[in-house]
Amino acid sequence: MAPEMQPHLQPQQSWSAIPLDLAVLVLRLLPAYVDRACFAAVCPQWRAAARLPLPPPQPLLALPNSTFYSLPYTKPFRFPGCGFAGYKSACGNWLIFPRDDGCFLVDPFSRATVTLPALSCVHLRPPNAVTEWTDSDKLANATWMHIRESNKLHISKLIMCSPNLAAALVGIGQISQILMCQPGALSWSVRAYDRCKGFEDMAFYQGKLYAIADDENLLVVNISEDHNTGDPQVSKTGQVIKADTCPWMYSAVFDDNTMLCKKIYLVESRGALLMVRRTILCQVPEPGADGEVVAGQNTFEVFKADFEHSHWDKVTTVGDDQLLFLGRRCSRAVSVSQYDISGGNIMFLDDDEENHVVYSYKDDNTSFRAYHLRHHFVSSAVSKISWKRGDEMRLAVWLFPQDR
Repeated sequence: MAPEMQPHLQPQQSWSAIPLDLAVLVLRLLPAYVDRACFAAVCPQWRAAARLPLPPPQPLLALPNSTFYSLPYTKPFRFPGCGFAGYKSACGNWLIFPRDDGCFLVDPFSRATVTLPALSCVHLRPPNAVTEWTDSDKLANATWMHIRESNKLHISKLIMCSPNLAAALVGIGQISQILMCQPGALSWSVRAYDRCKGFEDMAFYQGKLYAIADDENLLVVNISEDHNTGDPQVSKTGQVIKADTCPWMYSAVFDDNTMLCKKIYLVESRGALLMVRRTILCQVPEPGADGEVVAGQNTFEVFKADFEHSHWDKVTTVGDDQLLFLGRRCSRAVSVSQYDISGGNIMFLDDDEENHVVYSYKDDNTSFRAYHLRHHFVSSAVSKISWKRGDEMRLAVWLFPQDR
């Protein structure tokens, strides 16, 4: 009698045995940071795949109460171990925590930290600079010497240009000055007698630092080293693009009791430096009536820097494979060509400034919204994400996981 045939059992395959190139293909299809983090947590092999070069995930939306949203998901989450509440700004993958004894940057993804000097520690150039007020001086003509003692002094924008260079816009209200420092240094550096400007944004583009004020003229910031300390410092600024604008449009009240306010953003996209002009149509009270200026419709225009001819070229699209995430603290263009996501839109926040209230809002709650550049209309990007307006929630920011 023939012996009974036993089935040949194959050893069970582990998920960690999938080829590395297949794991990378899976990761490339995951647009959300939380999905990639869960993927990397499965086993060391998948964690190694997550460290390989990949298209950047979509950004996170961070709220000051330590709530985060990993787009495109609408479920809030918190980073384990530390809530990260109390940040005052953001820069790429860094949350910024100014303190009396220093300014601390924390990467919530890696838990890396960087220390910058406190705003009370600023090296003046020249070192013997003094405050000189005259009866004719106004805030519009103020220098760093006039604002440095204010208790409203704050960082409105910070850029980590390189591991050895940080640049910041620091000021009060609507005016600020450019400060430089080296991470880990004891002090910032500032040109003490340069007039403060209504700076709107800064960008580090192709190895150079650029700044733009409310007049939309683009400035290049030349950086040198202090001969004694080796610390970075602003040597001079120069205009590289002269804007063709009508300043009166943003200060006049029209016959229908409306006025225009604007915000300016700088963002690099597909190798070009873009200026985005955001115009807010506001309703003002009738003459003699009490009331507040109330924000209404938002529209956006996009311009590309033409350095050769020194002007801004208007463009009608940012590309169907791009999303622009705009924020006063941090902006970024993100490619979505590898995901099943429509591009060509601008995602934006309220972006209210600290100690500088221009207008109020009809609604108590807010969220981020999407401007469809091709069809010129605004939609609520994700209706399930919202938060109550107020001083404590004003600093909602985009946070961009570091590209690997």
